[in-house]
Amino acid sequence: MLSNEKLDAQMPEAASAQERSSSYLLPVEDTQFLLRDEMRAVRFALEYAKAELLLRDWGIRSTIIVFGSARVPSPEQAEQLLAAATDSAVRKEAERRAARVSWYEAARAFGRIASERGGALKPKERWRDNVIATGGGPGIMEAANRGAREAGAPTIGFNITLPHEQKPNAYSTPELTFRFHYFAMRKMHLAMRANALVVFPGGFGTMDELFELLTLCQTGKMPRTPIVLFDRKYWQRLINFEGFVEEGMASPGDLELFSFADSAEEAWETVVSRGLKSRL
Repeated sequence: MLSNEKLDAQMPEAASAQERSSSYLLPVEDTQFLLRDEMRAVRFALEYAKAELLLRDWGIRSTIIVFGSARVPSPEQAEQLLAAATDSAVRKEAERRAARVSWYEAARAFGRIASERGGALKPKERWRDNVIATGGGPGIMEAANRGAREAGAPTIGFNITLPHEQKPNAYSTPELTFRFHYFAMRKMHLAMRANALVVFPGGFGTMDELFELLTLCQTGKMPRTPIVLFDRKYWQRLINFEGFVEEGMASPGDLELFSFADSAEEAWETVVSRGLKSRL
Protein backbone atom coordinates (compact mmCIF):
# COMPACT_ATOMS: atom_id res chain seq x y z
CA MET A 1 0.00 0.00 0.00
CA LEU A 2 1.28 3.44 -0.91
CA SER A 3 1.81 5.92 1.89
CA ASN A 4 -0.02 9.27 1.90
CA GLU A 5 3.23 10.98 0.95
CA LYS A 6 3.65 8.78 -2.15
CA LEU A 7 0.01 9.30 -3.14
CA ASP A 8 0.43 13.06 -2.85
CA ALA A 9 3.55 12.89 -5.01
CA GLN A 10 1.54 11.27 -7.80
CA MET A 11 -1.13 14.05 -7.82
CA PRO A 12 -0.83 17.02 -10.19
CA GLU A 13 1.18 19.86 -8.73
CA ALA A 14 -1.76 22.26 -8.89
CA ALA A 15 -5.37 22.01 -10.03
CA SER A 16 -5.01 25.48 -11.56
CA ALA A 17 -7.64 25.08 -14.29
CA GLN A 18 -10.20 23.93 -11.75
CA GLU A 19 -9.38 26.70 -9.30
CA ARG A 20 -9.63 29.32 -12.02
CA SER A 21 -13.08 28.18 -13.05
CA SER A 22 -15.95 30.44 -11.95
CA SER A 23 -17.79 27.35 -10.74
CA TYR A 24 -15.15 27.01 -8.01
CA LEU A 25 -15.89 30.46 -6.59
CA LEU A 26 -18.06 30.76 -3.53
CA PRO A 27 -21.46 32.12 -4.62
CA VAL A 28 -20.85 35.40 -2.76
CA GLU A 29 -17.59 35.82 -4.70
CA ASP A 30 -19.09 35.13 -8.12
CA THR A 31 -20.43 38.40 -9.50
CA GLN A 32 -21.46 36.90 -12.82
CA PHE A 33 -23.53 34.30 -11.01
CA LEU A 34 -25.19 36.87 -8.74
CA LEU A 35 -26.08 39.01 -11.76
CA ARG A 36 -27.95 36.25 -13.58
CA ASP A 37 -31.63 36.97 -14.24
CA GLU A 38 -32.57 33.95 -12.13
CA MET A 39 -30.88 35.53 -9.10
CA ARG A 40 -32.98 38.70 -9.15
CA ALA A 41 -34.93 37.70 -6.04
CA VAL A 42 -31.68 37.22 -4.12
CA ARG A 43 -30.36 40.62 -5.24
CA PHE A 44 -33.67 42.18 -4.23
CA ALA A 45 -33.39 40.63 -0.77
CA LEU A 46 -29.79 41.81 -0.43
CA GLU A 47 -30.79 45.40 -1.23
CA TYR A 48 -33.40 45.20 1.50
CA ALA A 49 -31.14 43.58 4.07
CA LYS A 50 -28.06 45.76 3.67
CA ALA A 51 -29.83 49.08 4.24
CA GLU A 52 -32.07 47.62 6.95
CA LEU A 53 -29.20 46.23 9.00
CA LEU A 54 -27.00 49.31 8.68
CA LEU A 55 -29.88 51.58 9.68
CA ARG A 56 -30.48 49.39 12.72
CA ASP A 57 -26.78 49.51 13.57
CA TRP A 58 -27.10 53.31 13.64
CA GLY A 59 -30.27 53.16 15.72
CA ILE A 60 -32.44 54.81 13.06
CA ARG A 61 -35.99 54.05 14.15
CA SER A 62 -37.93 56.59 12.10
CA THR A 63 -37.36 59.24 9.45
CA ILE A 64 -38.76 62.38 7.89
CA ILE A 65 -38.60 62.09 4.13
CA VAL A 66 -37.86 65.11 1.96
CA PHE A 67 -38.53 64.82 -1.77
CA GLY A 68 -37.92 67.41 -4.49
CA SER A 69 -36.16 68.20 -7.71
CA ALA A 70 -32.50 67.45 -8.35
CA ARG A 71 -32.48 70.49 -10.67
CA VAL A 72 -32.77 73.14 -7.98
CA PRO A 73 -29.40 74.87 -7.57
CA SER A 74 -27.66 75.74 -4.35
CA PRO A 75 -26.78 79.41 -3.80
CA GLU A 76 -23.19 78.61 -4.75
CA GLN A 77 -24.27 76.90 -7.98
CA ALA A 78 -26.65 79.72 -8.88
CA GLU A 79 -23.86 82.25 -8.45
CA GLN A 80 -21.62 80.20 -10.75
CA LEU A 81 -24.35 79.91 -13.38
CA LEU A 82 -24.92 83.65 -13.41
CA ALA A 83 -21.21 84.38 -13.56
CA ALA A 84 -20.76 82.00 -16.49
CA ALA A 85 -23.67 83.40 -18.54
CA THR A 86 -22.18 84.61 -21.81
CA ASP A 87 -25.22 85.85 -23.73
CA SER A 88 -28.80 86.92 -23.13
CA ALA A 89 -30.32 83.44 -23.71
CA VAL A 90 -27.90 81.76 -21.32
CA ARG A 91 -28.36 84.59 -18.86
CA LYS A 92 -32.13 84.19 -18.96
CA GLU A 93 -31.88 80.46 -18.23
CA ALA A 94 -29.37 81.10 -15.44
CA GLU A 95 -31.71 83.64 -13.87
CA ARG A 96 -34.65 81.22 -14.14
CA ARG A 97 -32.69 78.53 -12.32
CA ALA A 98 -31.31 80.98 -9.78
CA ALA A 99 -34.86 81.98 -8.88
CA ARG A 100 -35.32 78.47 -7.45
CA VAL A 101 -32.67 78.99 -4.79
CA SER A 102 -35.41 79.95 -2.33
CA TRP A 103 -36.68 76.35 -2.50
CA TYR A 104 -33.17 75.07 -1.78
CA GLU A 105 -32.81 77.35 1.22
CA ALA A 106 -36.24 76.38 2.55
CA ALA A 107 -35.39 72.66 2.30
CA ARG A 108 -32.08 73.34 4.00
CA ALA A 109 -33.82 75.22 6.80
CA PHE A 110 -36.40 72.46 7.18
CA GLY A 111 -33.68 69.81 7.42
CA ARG A 112 -32.04 71.79 10.21
CA ILE A 113 -35.29 72.51 12.10
CA ALA A 114 -36.54 68.92 11.90
CA SER A 115 -33.17 67.57 13.05
CA GLU A 116 -32.99 69.95 16.00
CA ARG A 117 -36.57 69.41 17.16
CA GLY A 118 -37.55 65.95 15.99
CA GLY A 119 -35.24 63.68 17.97
CA ALA A 120 -32.40 62.96 15.54
CA LEU A 121 -29.98 64.68 17.91
CA LYS A 122 -31.38 63.00 21.02
CA PRO A 123 -31.26 59.21 20.80
CA LYS A 124 -33.36 57.45 23.39
CA GLU A 125 -31.94 54.11 24.46
CA ARG A 126 -29.79 54.34 21.31
CA TRP A 127 -32.76 54.88 18.95
CA ARG A 128 -33.08 58.04 16.87
CA ASP A 129 -36.38 59.34 15.53
CA ASN A 130 -37.30 61.65 12.66
CA VAL A 131 -33.92 61.47 10.96
CA ILE A 132 -33.91 63.39 7.67
CA ALA A 133 -33.79 61.03 4.68
CA THR A 134 -33.70 61.93 1.00
CA GLY A 135 -33.01 60.38 -2.38
CA GLY A 136 -29.38 61.27 -1.79
CA GLY A 137 -28.76 63.33 -4.91
CA PRO A 138 -28.35 67.05 -5.67
CA GLY A 139 -30.87 69.89 -5.51
CA ILE A 140 -33.59 69.66 -2.87
CA MET A 141 -32.19 66.36 -1.63
CA GLU A 142 -28.80 67.94 -1.04
CA ALA A 143 -30.40 70.91 0.69
CA ALA A 144 -32.31 68.80 3.24
CA ASN A 145 -29.26 66.64 3.96
CA ARG A 146 -27.20 69.80 4.27
CA GLY A 147 -29.52 71.35 6.84
CA ALA A 148 -29.48 68.17 8.91
CA ARG A 149 -25.69 67.97 8.72
CA GLU A 150 -25.41 71.62 9.80
CA ALA A 151 -27.54 70.77 12.83
CA GLY A 152 -25.04 68.03 13.70
CA ALA A 153 -27.48 65.19 13.07
CA PRO A 154 -27.05 61.98 11.07
CA THR A 155 -28.85 62.12 7.75
CA ILE A 156 -29.67 59.46 5.17
CA GLY A 157 -29.25 59.36 1.40
CA PHE A 158 -31.06 56.62 -0.55
CA ASN A 159 -29.35 56.90 -3.94
CA ILE A 160 -30.30 55.07 -7.13
CA THR A 161 -28.17 53.80 -10.01
CA LEU A 162 -29.25 55.62 -13.18
CA PRO A 163 -28.05 55.57 -16.82
CA HIS A 164 -26.56 58.99 -16.16
CA GLU A 165 -24.88 58.07 -12.89
CA GLN A 166 -26.24 59.88 -9.86
CA LYS A 167 -23.54 60.80 -7.39
CA PRO A 168 -24.34 61.17 -3.70
CA ASN A 169 -24.36 64.70 -2.39
CA ALA A 170 -21.66 65.74 0.06
CA TYR A 171 -23.98 66.12 3.07
CA SER A 172 -25.54 62.72 3.74
CA THR A 173 -23.76 60.81 6.49
CA PRO A 174 -21.23 58.57 4.67
CA GLU A 175 -22.21 55.46 6.64
CA LEU A 176 -25.88 56.17 5.87
CA THR A 177 -25.40 56.77 2.16
CA PHE A 178 -26.89 53.86 0.23
CA ARG A 179 -27.16 52.95 -3.44
CA PHE A 180 -29.96 50.88 -4.95
CA HIS A 181 -30.48 49.27 -8.32
CA TYR A 182 -34.21 48.66 -7.84
CA PHE A 183 -36.52 51.66 -7.60
CA ALA A 184 -39.07 49.49 -5.78
CA MET A 185 -36.68 48.62 -2.95
CA ARG A 186 -35.49 52.20 -2.67
CA LYS A 187 -39.13 53.35 -2.37
CA MET A 188 -39.80 50.70 0.24
CA HIS A 189 -36.95 51.93 2.42
CA LEU A 190 -38.08 55.52 1.98
CA ALA A 191 -41.62 54.65 3.06
CA MET A 192 -41.31 51.92 5.67
CA ARG A 193 -40.01 54.05 8.56
CA ALA A 194 -41.31 57.47 7.49
CA ASN A 195 -43.02 59.52 10.19
CA ALA A 196 -43.66 62.42 7.80
CA LEU A 197 -43.17 63.46 4.20
CA VAL A 198 -42.34 66.97 2.95
CA VAL A 199 -42.45 67.35 -0.82
CA PHE A 200 -40.78 70.32 -2.47
CA PRO A 201 -41.31 71.30 -6.13
CA GLY A 202 -40.11 68.68 -8.54
CA GLY A 203 -40.77 66.80 -11.76
CA PHE A 204 -41.73 63.27 -12.77
CA GLY A 205 -39.63 61.57 -10.10
CA THR A 206 -41.04 63.75 -7.34
CA MET A 207 -44.60 63.17 -8.59
CA ASP A 208 -43.97 59.42 -8.64
CA GLU A 209 -42.74 59.43 -5.06
CA LEU A 210 -45.53 61.71 -3.84
CA PHE A 211 -48.35 59.66 -5.36
CA GLU A 212 -46.76 56.43 -4.17
CA LEU A 213 -47.02 57.63 -0.57
CA LEU A 214 -50.46 59.16 -1.07
CA THR A 215 -51.72 55.85 -2.46
CA LEU A 216 -50.25 53.88 0.44
CA CYS A 217 -52.00 56.18 2.92
CA GLN A 218 -55.24 56.26 0.92
CA THR A 219 -55.43 52.47 0.76
CA GLY A 220 -54.40 51.92 4.37
CA LYS A 221 -51.21 50.11 3.41
CA MET A 222 -49.35 52.45 5.73
CA PRO A 223 -50.58 54.55 8.65
CA ARG A 224 -51.87 58.04 7.94
CA THR A 225 -48.63 59.99 7.77
CA PRO A 226 -48.26 63.79 7.73
CA ILE A 227 -47.70 64.86 4.12
CA VAL A 228 -46.86 68.48 3.33
CA LEU A 229 -46.50 70.00 -0.13
CA PHE A 230 -44.15 72.98 -0.12
CA ASP A 231 -45.13 76.07 -2.14
CA ARG A 232 -48.89 76.01 -2.56
CA LYS A 233 -48.83 78.02 -5.80
CA TYR A 234 -46.50 75.55 -7.48
CA TRP A 235 -48.60 72.51 -6.65
CA GLN A 236 -51.96 74.08 -7.36
CA ARG A 237 -50.72 75.33 -10.74
CA LEU A 238 -49.45 71.89 -11.75
CA ILE A 239 -52.14 69.61 -10.30
CA ASN A 240 -55.87 70.17 -10.05
CA PHE A 241 -56.39 68.03 -6.96
CA GLU A 242 -60.04 69.08 -6.69
CA GLY A 243 -60.55 67.79 -10.22
CA PHE A 244 -60.04 64.22 -8.98
CA VAL A 245 -63.00 64.68 -6.65
CA GLU A 246 -65.14 66.49 -9.25
CA GLU A 247 -64.62 63.61 -11.66
CA GLY A 248 -65.41 61.03 -8.98
CA MET A 249 -61.90 59.61 -9.10
CA ALA A 250 -61.17 60.41 -5.46
CA SER A 251 -63.21 61.01 -2.33
CA PRO A 252 -63.38 64.45 -0.71
CA GLY A 253 -61.61 63.00 2.31
CA ASP A 254 -58.65 62.03 0.15
CA LEU A 255 -57.75 65.70 -0.16
CA GLU A 256 -57.22 65.71 3.59
CA LEU A 257 -54.27 63.36 3.19
CA PHE A 258 -51.98 66.34 2.63
CA SER A 259 -51.48 69.99 3.50
CA PHE A 260 -49.57 72.93 2.02
CA ALA A 261 -46.82 75.09 3.50
CA ASP A 262 -44.90 78.12 2.26
CA SER A 263 -42.00 78.29 4.72
CA ALA A 264 -39.74 75.86 6.52
CA GLU A 265 -41.20 76.81 9.87
CA GLU A 266 -44.75 76.34 8.59
CA ALA A 267 -43.82 72.94 7.16
CA TRP A 268 -42.50 71.85 10.54
CA GLU A 269 -45.51 73.18 12.43
CA THR A 270 -47.81 71.43 9.96
CA VAL A 271 -46.24 67.98 10.28
CA VAL A 272 -46.40 68.34 14.06
CA SER A 273 -50.03 69.47 13.99
CA ARG A 274 -50.85 66.51 11.74
CA GLY A 275 -49.49 64.05 14.27
CA LEU A 276 -45.71 63.88 14.08
CA LYS A 277 -44.27 62.82 17.42
CA SER A 278 -41.26 64.95 18.24
CA ARG A 279 -38.90 65.40 21.16
CA LEU A 280 -37.90 69.03 21.56
